[in-house]
Amino acid sequence: MNHTVVDYVNAAVTTHPDKVFLYQGEEQMIFREIDEQSDRLASALLDIGIEKGDHLAINALNQFEWLVSFFASAKLGATLVTLNVRYRDSEIEYMVNNAEVKAIISIDSFAGFDYVAFYQNLRDKLPTVEHYLFIGGGGFEGSYDVADLLQVEVNKKRLEQTKQQVKATDPLLIIYTSGTTGKPKGSMITHKSILASAIAQRDHFHVGEEDLAIGALPLNHVGGITCTVMVALVSQSSVTLIPFFQPQQVLQAIQEYKATILGGVPTMYLMLMNEKDLAHYNLSSLRLCIAGGSNVEPKLALTLSKQLPNATLVNLYGLSETSGACVLSNLHDSVETISNSIGVVIGDFQGKVVDTEGREVPNGDVGELVIKGDCVAQGYYQMPNETAETFSSDGWLQTGDMVTKDASSYISYKGRKKEMYITGGFNVFPVEIENILTTHDKVQLAAGIGIPDEFLGEVGRFYIVPAADTNPTEEELREFCLSHVSDYKIPKEFIFVSDVPMTPAGKIQKAKLKENGATNPQNS
Repeated sequence: MNHTVVDYVNAAVTTHPDKVFLYQGEEQMIFREIDEQSDRLASALLDIGIEKGDHLAINALNQFEWLVSFFASAKLGATLVTLNVRYRDSEIEYMVNNAEVKAIISIDSFAGFDYVAFYQNLRDKLPTVEHYLFIGGGGFEGSYDVADLLQVEVNKKRLEQTKQQVKATDPLLIIYTSGTTGKPKGSMITHKSILASAIAQRDHFHVGEEDLAIGALPLNHVGGITCTVMVALVSQSSVTLIPFFQPQQVLQAIQEYKATILGGVPTMYLMLMNEKDLAHYNLSSLRLCIAGGSNVEPKLALTLSKQLPNATLVNLYGLSETSGACVLSNLHDSVETISNSIGVVIGDFQGKVVDTEGREVPNGDVGELVIKGDCVAQGYYQMPNETAETFSSDGWLQTGDMVTKDASSYISYKGRKKEMYITGGFNVFPVEIENILTTHDKVQLAAGIGIPDEFLGEVGRFYIVPAADTNPTEEELREFCLSHVSDYKIPKEFIFVSDVPMTPAGKIQKAKLKENGATNPQNS
């Protein structure tokens, strides 16, 4: 595959220039408009010195400007680093510096948080950032207003020459995914890899021009940008953007726009099904409900099939490292199959289940899922050792997920190879939170695990050994965490203990914490 995202924008504009690509509340944007606006922003970015190979960061909600920035960056051959609006100082500082970001595009405020002041205060700690662009009218001296840049006259000759230099193998996105060390790793997704995943998903689910998807999954993850928006681009269908997940807004959008495709994590579906006014909405237009992040458990699968009788429920498995979906349920799968299996490897991708030596295991045996194909990302930015551990020289991606495969090639998910847990569809690695907690002057040691939760799937339980002569409280530790990391990473439980089980080498035995709990609990 030698095509780029730019080629698919051009194809959509040629075939359906006046067809609505994106809806946002009462507004809409046709394919020609997204092309024209991204041309203007790309031209403006060229004017301020952004060139092929440069890194831009985007920190916004699911909104037109996010996607205009995405397509503008793609047209320049630049790489867009996707940030979550919930990230705070330690996360932003690490990711922006690690990715060597040259310009940041951000909303100016959201939910009472002032991003203009946030970035102004953080500027000295972000030495590679030369330009700040704000969405919404706010800004500080020397920053740019994105609305102004969207009025720039396009230097067509210069922009066309720039577009011609973009190659399928160029990095398109850097999406950060936490590692076992707690350091987030920037997965480099190329034009080729994102298109491979999107096209395979389109073909597997028979997505066509008449489809309309609900875009409620965040665009800074592959669930939003690849599995929703890029699938719509390659099928020349439409997306209704939901700025951030709100059950009533999603239900209203399904009814108003007669949406045919809904994607979400199981927690989102649970919230929708628990909405008190659910019966008042007409959801009969839905033909496909895609659940990613974790298996749909049997009770929820049955509820969905009852409440949405016209919709087919399917699982989606994918990673930042596979640029999007690589394993999907078949459309004819039963509710029982959906509950027990994440599906089959799609497109022309390959999948194997292997042991610790990389040898394929017999059907039914648990092993690590490895994936090969054009969907596999280029590696982790500036992390050669981590890249070598995960991306093999012969093209196989080590997913770190433990699965089984049956004689029909259906894959059943068994758990994570390491310690990560998933809360409400978000990946959380305990060591990242442990590293934060142990900077608190009242904490000597912190050890976190994921424990089952009926609503969120899993939540964090952290065992705390207090520093000498101190008596930390749950509330102050929770507030401390909240000032450093996203709210979904905040532990649900704190257990205060005098010690935790250790190996002779001095490593915390988290398996024992899961099995038996810590010794000598003081309080919880």
